Amino acid sequence: MSGWRHSSIGSQIDRNTPLPFTFDGRPGSGFAGDTPASALLASGIRVLGRSFKYHRPRGLWGMGNEEPNAIFDVTEDGRTTPNVRSTTVMLRRNMALRSVNTAPDAARDRTGMLDLFNRFLPGGFYYKTFMAFGWMRWEPMIRRMAGLGRLDPGHCPPADIPQLNARCDLLVIGAGPAGLAAARAAARNGREVWLVDDAPEPGGSLRWRGGAIDGGDWREFTRDAIGAIIAAGGRILTGTTIWGAFDHGLFAAWERRDGSPDRLWRIRAAETVLATGAIERPLWFANNDLPGILSAEAALHYLSLYGAVAGRRILLATGNDASYPVAAALAQAGCDVTLADARADAPAAPDGVKHLGAARLTQAHGRNSVAGAVVDGRVIETDAILVSGGYTPSVHLHCQAGGKLDWDTGSDSLIPRPGSSALWVAGAVNGSFGLARALAEGHAAGGGTGPAPRAAAGDWQFFPMRPDPDLRGRQWIDPQNDVTLKDVKLAAQEGYRSVEHLKRYTTLGMATDQGRSANFAGLATMAALTGRTIPETGTTTYRPPFSPVPLGVIGGLRRGDLFNAPKRLPLEIAHKARGAMFREYGGWLRPSVYGTDDEAVLAQQEALAARKSVGLYDASPLGKIEVIGPGAAELLDYCGYLRLSTLKPGRARYGFVLGETGIVHDDGVVFRLAENRFVVSASSSHAATVRMILEEARQDVFDPTKSFIHDVTAGFATLTVTGPKSRDLLIAANLPEALYDDANLPHMSVTETFWNGHSLRVARVSFTGDRSYEVTVPARHAPALYSALETARQEVSGRWIGMEAVMILRAEKGFILVGKDTDGLTMPHDLGWEAPREKRKDEYLGRRSLFTAEARRADRRQLVGLEIDGDAPLPTGAHLVPLEGQRRSLGFVTSSYFSPILGRPIALALVEGGRNRIGTELGVFHLGKIGRVRICDSCAFDPTWERLHA
Repeated sequence: MSGWRHSSIGSQIDRNTPLPFTFDGRPGSGFAGDTPASALLASGIRVLGRSFKYHRPRGLWGMGNEEPNAIFDVTEDGRTTPNVRSTTVMLRRNMALRSVNTAPDAARDRTGMLDLFNRFLPGGFYYKTFMAFGWMRWEPMIRRMAGLGRLDPGHCPPADIPQLNARCDLLVIGAGPAGLAAARAAARNGREVWLVDDAPEPGGSLRWRGGAIDGGDWREFTRDAIGAIIAAGGRILTGTTIWGAFDHGLFAAWERRDGSPDRLWRIRAAETVLATGAIERPLWFANNDLPGILSAEAALHYLSLYGAVAGRRILLATGNDASYPVAAALAQAGCDVTLADARADAPAAPDGVKHLGAARLTQAHGRNSVAGAVVDGRVIETDAILVSGGYTPSVHLHCQAGGKLDWDTGSDSLIPRPGSSALWVAGAVNGSFGLARALAEGHAAGGGTGPAPRAAAGDWQFFPMRPDPDLRGRQWIDPQNDVTLKDVKLAAQEGYRSVEHLKRYTTLGMATDQGRSANFAGLATMAALTGRTIPETGTTTYRPPFSPVPLGVIGGLRRGDLFNAPKRLPLEIAHKARGAMFREYGGWLRPSVYGTDDEAVLAQQEALAARKSVGLYDASPLGKIEVIGPGAAELLDYCGYLRLSTLKPGRARYGFVLGETGIVHDDGVVFRLAENRFVVSASSSHAATVRMILEEARQDVFDPTKSFIHDVTAGFATLTVTGPKSRDLLIAANLPEALYDDANLPHMSVTETFWNGHSLRVARVSFTGDRSYEVTVPARHAPALYSALETARQEVSGRWIGMEAVMILRAEKGFILVGKDTDGLTMPHDLGWEAPREKRKDEYLGRRSLFTAEARRADRRQLVGLEIDGDAPLPTGAHLVPLEGQRRSLGFVTSSYFSPILGRPIALALVEGGRNRIGTELGVFHLGKIGRVRICDSCAFDPTWERLHA
């Protein structure tokens, strides 16, 4: 144990408020304001975890999201949150910290013996080894070993995490010196500024490095910036991570609030300034993964804010000017500091610091933590090694916003290419290291018109430091995933020279820190091994989230009725008054049956009543997508399987919407109300996606000014009247006389008229096979229509029916439900609709896929009916199998019901070559039992269609 707590340093902590906690069951203590990482560092505990593959001991490395090692399962108030990064949360009283990937704990991990076999487990060995004897043999074992923390089944995320939308003139991401300068300049110009930072308070590196700005303390400058932001109507969000940049200037932010629910912000700004700073790189030498090796910047951070000191005899290895204030601060705190600078022309050493020029650190000594180091062949006694291999700008959001990168020799880093994204960049993220440059760039990015804030120049100079492939010993590139320099060399030898292939072959950069401490080393090494420059080698793709975000935050308020909230009928109250039992169908709450008896019995009674007399049901969820304009017909021809431009006004046509693969996406009816006006009546569950398909084609394939799409489903109510007495019911309801005349309104036609002073649309289409009318009115007039039809229903002895009865009626006729009677491979000709494919010569969505070898297979699964012996319906999903020979699935039952009008079970099924099997028998296999069925036509009731026109 070498870390310790300084008695007087530590601006962030309250020494009057001690906080007890435990780590791996052992008691510890910190102070209010600590993080678990700072408290553990001050306690002297070095081994905080184990690496993923070899289970080597791992200690604290960084101070923020770049921390790859100190990841804990945290238990508070009986609830455990897995994989918490100890550097980004605040310590709280009685926290129980448990190391991950260890057994029984970090210090005594039994699986540490795996490191003895490291030579047999190089990068890529998974791909080569576990293909032997079949992957399925190894998969269960690997899955048991995979993962880090353990989920707590009893930990339900908070149910009240709000999601908020916001707009501002200027969004400043990062509240360091550059971000503060940008925000202050913009606010002084009267702009509404939002300043967002993931630290608990603004200041960035000023909080631990300090600095004089405009001749005063940096705190005065910070307070002035905050005052200007608030005065201009802006907002400051601390403890908030901008985790994603999305299309059209949208940024997603996760705000953490102690004592209150977290919040998800969706922020849009007229302009955005990126001032996210940079992350310090490690150095690469033998055993560079030992606990006790820290980032030099992180060591200064812990010392200044928390008084937590990394050790007493410290070696600081560097190649840049940024490390000199670190060495000075540690020496002033009472540490014995040796500064090893790789540069021959290094600056003079700070007071009290031993200085080694042109010095190279080649090895760390120690078993479970640092006990010494080798510099230029000389052993130096040390209990902590601080390293600085340069800085990597945090360009993630710039790249997520579409930006590109350029190599900057001065800062030895990849920086944002000017103008390649819509973001202004300033400060260290732009390769501008040193307080004066950061302030000047931030002031300019914020639109400052006066003099920029002044500070001592002090630009940092960098010496390029790279991994040495010729150095003996294991050099660790990704400490959490156990990727070494040797693994990168192996990947290059085996042809995995693309950075994306390198990442997947070795798992480099796939740890929980997302490669923040590893990617540059891997990139630089691959560049050196392949004789390319770093820009030529390229970088991996940065994707949201910038850092891990709890799924509960992204999910927001999606709980109970708010989780995929069902849509509601305009007449829900009226249906409830009639005793309707509600279920969800296609995302809508709809009556399943009416009454309090057994649901299956009521459904049978309702279906029989509709066949013998008349049934009424609420069809309001049917899609009502209006397509208007001179290009409407052409658009619908392209998006439909059947040509619709030949449809006459006042007529309707049934058809399919296909995907690009030719698979049936939806079926429905299209009405042509006028020459340039159509209504697409998509199925209830697919209305939204059909609209998206139409809209995509409108914008990408055709002139978008010639057609317009409006989804008005929610604005109208539709009540369907079906059965032999349906026309009698319309007459009794006193609807317009024109509706009664079959010559005026034949089957598959539509008319618009007026009733009681408001618009009325009636369509002669049927989902039951009987004469049917779909009566549609604006939603506000639905109660009046309901009342009229209810009065008429009583006169003709009709019955309200729910969706369960409708399902029986449509199955009797062989009418399909897409998604139930189709699967993800069903094409129109599998459903008996072959003619359009053979006759249409023009282009339409999915056409080419209908002529592939796969689409032309004779043994495709086709929709057929099933004749069943006995009175029991078949189980939906039961498999059809051969009666002789090897048992295999030939298809499956898609719909199955007892038909009250036929007095026997009916079923629909998808069967290989089904239409050629009509009249033959197959077995039906379910739960180990086999029955017999005969393949028949899908239409079981009224095959001559006489009732449709009766």
